[in-house]
Amino acid sequence: MLRTLILIGFTYLFMHLHASGDISKYINMKYSYLSYSAIYILAIFTFLSIYFYMTDDPHDHDQCGNDCGHTHEENTWWKKTITYGVFIIPILTGLFLPVATLDSNIVEKKGFYFPVYADSDSTSQHQFLQPDTSLYYGQNDYDDLMAKSLKKLLKKDTLELNESNYLTDLESIYNYPGQFIGKEVKITGFSYSTDELAVNQKFLFRFGIIHCVADSGVFGMLVELPEDVNAKNDEWLTVSGKLETIYYQPFKKTIPYLKVTSWEKISTPEDPYVYRQY
Repeated sequence: MLRTLILIGFTYLFMHLHASGDISKYINMKYSYLSYSAIYILAIFTFLSIYFYMTDDPHDHDQCGNDCGHTHEENTWWKKTITYGVFIIPILTGLFLPVATLDSNIVEKKGFYFPVYADSDSTSQHQFLQPDTSLYYGQNDYDDLMAKSLKKLLKKDTLELNESNYLTDLESIYNYPGQFIGKEVKITGFSYSTDELAVNQKFLFRFGIIHCVADSGVFGMLVELPEDVNAKNDEWLTVSGKLETIYYQPFKKTIPYLKVTSWEKISTPEDPYVYRQY
């Protein structure tokens, strides 16, 4: 009976995540068909489990011999607790614990660094600031993809990084920063500051999901705000300005940055994450 309840719990959990919209906090919605499929598969297993439970003929193993056709292995209480606990805990946490939105606290706890620039760590999956999808393609395919993206962006007078193109266009900017010098750029994100920055410099970030939350990162760019602007960590801003490049000593790398000419503080978007489009 407990197995049936676990299947019911998982089925309801996936249905709840989709109905509430919280599924987007875990996966890129391009792959939502996988979790939808899981709902139907789990529902089928649940109905089968209920059917077998209702039609099962109770059998007293204590009264049968060694040749009765049943296994008589010892199954202690602690084995059952561990086995079922592995399945029950995700259901309870998924249903009763609130879904936390990633913010600057995550950046601080992980430590702000730039592994994509760390030559000794070529296998790093955790990305900061610069999106990098090169590990998902062959080198020639990736070069072709970036070349097509660059050609498309250079035709535009103004680049607006929004929910549909944030990660793709930002990746092109970081790969070809010299091509975009002087280009007008509009970007939205939450403010984050470090001790290495000047008073009017901030990082403007959005958490992005490539495939699922396991390969998520915090992506954005350095911005130089007007002197009279005071933005605290986690305050959301929409800014526009001219793109320039700067040598950022902590990364030992030249990176693009935005000299802001107009800005406004906004409320947190309904969906603060961005997703890689393909």
